[in-house]
Amino acid sequence: MRKDFGKKNVNNFFKVFISFFLLSFTVAATNITAWGAEEAAEGESPSAAGFTYSLEFPENQLNPNLGYYQLMMTPGQEQTLSVIFSNPGSEAITVNLALNGAKTNKTGVIEYANRDIENDASLAFAFEDLVTGPESVELAAGETKQVPLTVKMPETSFEGVIAGGLQMMKAGQTEDTDSNGGSKVINQYAYVVSILLQESDTELVPDLQFNRAYGGQLNYRNSVYINFSNVIAAYLNDLTVEAQVMKKDSNTVLYEAKKTSMRMAPNSFMEFPVSMNGERMEAGSYTTHVLATSGEQRWEWTEDFEITEDEAQKYNERDVGLTQETGINWQLIALIVGGFIAAVVVIFGLITLFRKKKQQNGKGAKGTQKKQPSKNSHTGTPKKKRR
Repeated sequence: MRKDFGKKNVNNFFKVFISFFLLSFTVAATNITAWGAEEAAEGESPSAAGFTYSLEFPENQLNPNLGYYQLMMTPGQEQTLSVIFSNPGSEAITVNLALNGAKTNKTGVIEYANRDIENDASLAFAFEDLVTGPESVELAAGETKQVPLTVKMPETSFEGVIAGGLQMMKAGQTEDTDSNGGSKVINQYAYVVSILLQESDTELVPDLQFNRAYGGQLNYRNSVYINFSNVIAAYLNDLTVEAQVMKKDSNTVLYEAKKTSMRMAPNSFMEFPVSMNGERMEAGSYTTHVLATSGEQRWEWTEDFEITEDEAQKYNERDVGLTQETGINWQLIALIVGGFIAAVVVIFGLITLFRKKKQQNGKGAKGTQKKQPSKNSHTGTPKKKRR
């Protein structure tokens, strides 16, 4: 009986322990699943732009089959463009409008809706100064409305292309911008229509100019940036860039990068990143060698640059790939240790409870055995004592 009792309690103990473990795991899994579902519920389908648009092309539209404006203009000319908006929904909406010049981002992609990138120094006429329009348009349910954009060309003639775009986005959407790490996360649905202005059919040949090299970060990873500009009012296509970074007066390549099939907007600059591959940034003098090619065109630069102690310390503290003494997550460690201690306490309490029950039941078993007849006793009617 004692063996059976002990075995039964051991089984009960493990059942309790396993139930406790599974319960804890189930609660944790439920929390994770709920968090993921909540995040997913915040998104919208791509059809949720909430409106449609169409373009009315004027007579000076170079190609009416295009999905954007390409206009042949004259110096000082003023013109009105018409964009037609429709709201197919059952509720009134507001569409925000923004006019931005064409820029080139870090990945070699031309953007027509990024206000965070500055204009290049070679840009003679900013698109935002030439093309103006309302900041928003309100549409009632089922309403169609014509919205005017005004183009006012500079009095001075120019060669090449002035490029920009109209961004159209339903009001109420959110945008999260990370200026520190160099990345941009957008939770929104928008249309962008390019607007190209030119005064002649003359095709210009793009030309690149080196600006500078410097230490920085891309997505919170230490990097070196190579900044160069397309100083001509013409698009540069099929661009390949190879860049190497060495210590000054050394031929040993520390970091390198290569990217193909890039484009640059007219009169725009690019900040080409060279990753440090998760290494710490060190202060000192460096040299970069850059080779850029597009078709038969070729540009090559070898330039020196400096990384200061302050810059290196600042970026090393922000690099998420580096293990920092000051970056130890003590809160997470305390949470893990606390959870471990709590689990040990629970297990110890269960073991103690099991032992107490075992001792109590053991004592009860001994008392029962004393009352039982001995192995030598005989059953039957007891004999009478002699007097």
